[in-house]
Amino acid sequence: MLPRPTDAVFRALNDPTRRAILEDLRGGGKPVSAIARRYRISRPAVSKHIRLLREARLIVDHREGRQRICFLDPIPLRAVDQWVGQFRDAWRARLGRLKRHLEAETVPARRGDGP
Repeated sequence: MLPRPTDAVFRALNDPTRRAILEDLRGGGKPVSAIARRYRISRPAVSKHIRLLREARLIVDHREGRQRICFLDPIPLRAVDQWVGQFRDAWRARLGRLKRHLEAETVPARRGDGP
């Protein structure tokens, strides 16, 4: 079975450093050197994380002179949101049933029983 594009996105999101890099890029593009300064890992390790994010199509980059600027591409995250949405809908339905069940078991206060 061939891997789906969503599989690469989930693999990329599996690592906390890669998730943090994506969060850093929400505000706009950044040079790899600026991204690397934020983490206590080697520059080659940061480059590997960026490569995996690029392969998952979560970031795009281009050269500006000697620097490589990375940008977030949120489009692949739509597939993740759709996948997670299936479970969100199921949980809403379950919570709705639980709410109705609890409301049915609640004994209503009788009127006129006050002091």
